Amino acid sequence: MHRLELDGITKQYPAVRANDGVSLRVKPGEIHAVLGENGAGKSTLMKVIYGAVQPDAGTIRWNGSPVTVRSPAEARALGISMVYQHFSLFDTLTAAENVWLGLDKAMKLPEVTRRITEVAHTYGLDVDPQRPVHTLSVGERQRVEIVRALLTDPQLLILDEPTSVLTPQAVDKLFVTLRQLAERGTSILYISHKLDEIRSLCHHCTVLRGGKVTGEVDPTQESNASLSRLMIGAEPPQLQHGTRPAGDVVLAVKGLSLAREDQFGVDLKDIGFDVRAGEIVGVAGVSGNGQQELMAALSGEDTRSPAGSIRLFGRDIAHHGARKRRHEGLHFVPEERLGRGAVPTLSLAQNTLLTRTEAVSRAGWIPSGRVTALADTIIRRFNVKAGGPGAAAKSLSGGNLQKFIVGREIDADPKLLVVSQPTWGVDVGAAALIRGELLKLRDAGCALLVVSEELDELFEISDRLIVIAQGRVSPSIPVAEATIEKIGEWMSGLWAPRETA
Repeated sequence: MHRLELDGITKQYPAVRANDGVSLRVKPGEIHAVLGENGAGKSTLMKVIYGAVQPDAGTIRWNGSPVTVRSPAEARALGISMVYQHFSLFDTLTAAENVWLGLDKAMKLPEVTRRITEVAHTYGLDVDPQRPVHTLSVGERQRVEIVRALLTDPQLLILDEPTSVLTPQAVDKLFVTLRQLAERGTSILYISHKLDEIRSLCHHCTVLRGGKVTGEVDPTQESNASLSRLMIGAEPPQLQHGTRPAGDVVLAVKGLSLAREDQFGVDLKDIGFDVRAGEIVGVAGVSGNGQQELMAALSGEDTRSPAGSIRLFGRDIAHHGARKRRHEGLHFVPEERLGRGAVPTLSLAQNTLLTRTEAVSRAGWIPSGRVTALADTIIRRFNVKAGGPGAAAKSLSGGNLQKFIVGREIDADPKLLVVSQPTWGVDVGAAALIRGELLKLRDAGCALLVVSEELDELFEISDRLIVIAQGRVSPSIPVAEATIEKIGEWMSGLWAPRETA
């Protein structure tokens, strides 16, 4: 008997049929991958299973019996838990209070807090139950979601991109745990764009394209190339990352110490590094180790940096705001797409104006035709799947919105691009496109600082690497001399001063 059976699931939205007659079967104890490019219908299908979206047609059977899942609460009562890619947490509540909301109210908050600490320790997930969610980075919020799902002891656990915030060592530990859960009979639906993960972890794989099932395979018998072909109809383009001499120093950070603005933040401690024209410097690290604070200081959101600690082409910009830094050639892509990178309810055309003010006339008029044309250029150049420049940002899938936001800043022809999590939640084809554009920008002489928790990504595109841990940065190391093991150790703060390139 199957744990979960979907037959003919169909969901129509005004502009797109997200699911078109999808059938899926998951056995007890099976780790089942759902693979598909951005906009293929994966998230909609998971929301149908979890009761957050009601299908227009089709049936769901749970442990052999037909069910109608009307809400996430009903899904949890059945034994289904889900970790969303876009999180469902209340910013003003603590991590423990958010977890408590999704549990049986017979359990008191102190007991929930204790359980969170136990589960977080068991699974290698660093979660502080007392921290308000609004003080957490995207990666830390994802950990709260994972712990909340695990606390329910589910029969079916749905995981959407669960490893993007973990060190390689922590990923290995999580995989051991997931395999233990499966051996005890827990079924796992696993969504990931990391093909190596799917091949090493999952027992079965269902592939979606354009809302339809296009294949079912044993991932252990497939290669990355064959899975890519099933998912996007082609292999992703090979990146051309030739070596070239770096130019003059564009960004120089020296003696940057900055006290955190809230009690749950991270103090920056004597940060020092530089980025040269025509090179990509990658910043590795586990989420919550000072990335947010460093990005705020570099982007101009936080202007408290000591005088002279941040220089652009030799000019002190430590106290310059974000707008002035953009005028000086520094563009920035934040890690949080909705709410920081884009206003959800505004159109893509209107969202271009957040950072592309050159489209505005000297008199302050906003010529709608020019703004629309600019947005359309970005949509076409970066292959953004959207209903045109007038589409609301919130109507796009996470990966397509990411392509638009990254594209908006690349298209500005920056002298220095600081980008955080450039391919978060993006499929292999779109990730290759974004990484390729970053390399083209580098080859055109731009200096790039790329913060990412995807070590494979950093090794693929970076010329040098630094690691941030507990508010400090490591010495830089050429990628050619770095190893996954060494960077994994450095992510725990274990580097020696002499380990410099």
